[in-house]
Amino acid sequence: MKLAAIGETATGLALLVAPSVVASLLLGEAFDDVALPVVRVAGIALIGLGIACSPGPPLVGMLVYSAAVAVYLAGLGIAGDATGALLWPAVILHVLLTALLMRAATQRPRR
Repeated sequence: MKLAAIGETATGLALLVAPSVVASLLLGEAFDDVALPVVRVAGIALIGLGIACSPGPPLVGMLVYSAAVAVYLAGLGIAGDATGALLWPAVILHVLLTALLMRAATQRPRR
């Protein structure tokens, strides 16, 4: 399980840092500009999966994923790189989900 967690996290980081290089190595072609945000969100998801598979509560992986996607999508919107109708609702949804996950992660277990 640790090896899978490391592999998923490393692949996710590679997709965030150099998505076109990863695409060329895996698929033989680079991604176009439209695909890059989707690929980076997939990279964030792989990082979250890697964290969820590592020792510790899986909730942390989901928390990292949701918070990182909220920040990334908000950054795209603020920079003007994304203008889709569902961008800001998705950001708000991920912010709310992050808050709920934070609450769940910090609550004491009931006896």
